[in-house]
Amino acid sequence: MFVPCGDSAPDLAGCTLLMPAVSVGNVGQLAIDLIISTLNMCKIGYFYTDCLVPMVGNNPYATAEENSTELSTNAEVYALPSRKLVALQLRSIFIKYKSKPFCEKLLSWVKSSGCAKVVVLSSSHSYHRNDLQLRSTPFRYLLSPSMQTSVQNKMQSLNWEEMEKTACIPEIDESELCVRIPGGGITKTLYDEGCSKDVPVAVLLKFVSEGDNIPDALGLVEYLNEWLQIIKPCTSVFISYFGYDKLSHTQRRKTKQIYCCTAPEVGSPQRVAPG
Repeated sequence: MFVPCGDSAPDLAGCTLLMPAVSVGNVGQLAIDLIISTLNMCKIGYFYTDCLVPMVGNNPYATAEENSTELSTNAEVYALPSRKLVALQLRSIFIKYKSKPFCEKLLSWVKSSGCAKVVVLSSSHSYHRNDLQLRSTPFRYLLSPSMQTSVQNKMQSLNWEEMEKTACIPEIDESELCVRIPGGGITKTLYDEGCSKDVPVAVLLKFVSEGDNIPDALGLVEYLNEWLQIIKPCTSVFISYFGYDKLSHTQRRKTKQIYCCTAPEVGSPQRVAPG
């Protein structure tokens, strides 16, 4: 499934795998784009799979004329060895009935490669929220059992809210309770597979609506950064360049935004005028 760019497979032991779910507003994909471009992660391989709709396009992270003609495919893997980070970017939708086999193969690769954990960035339809969810933060998390022992205390110290269980059949009071993620794509499948296969999986998601979802992606990355400290607060700047004339996402717009990550006690992130 995984094809390395070099002659030998890279050493991913102990790495954290970040990946998106193809979900409402493409928020997870936008967030992974932001992380890859900001941290200048290098491509180490791709997934050769029949589970995704085939696609090919220009290099979405091109910084010069020399690398602008490089090709990108539907599932590529990037790495930042100094931070023990690996990112999988998905750029097309799943073929019908192929999402579950993809999740199974992906988690098998995660176990065989020795990755420490999988973090799924996702989104869910905001109009499916209940009254409690409407009155609280739009962010939620889920942890597989093998993640809870090592991460649950950290999540509680951050005052994060776990995704609530709701009726499996909405509007039927006696229905069993379960985790539902409407509009979340493969999020629930990945989570369930992680639970059954004892793979450490964490899901971070935001309730969103379709539209301009770039602010949602920025918010999701900042939410992730509270936990993993990919970029240290107060000292670092997120730079995101979404060139949608070069990307394959359904949203096509071109904008350059620079955000400064301020400390939580100072206030929310402030936009810095491009200079």
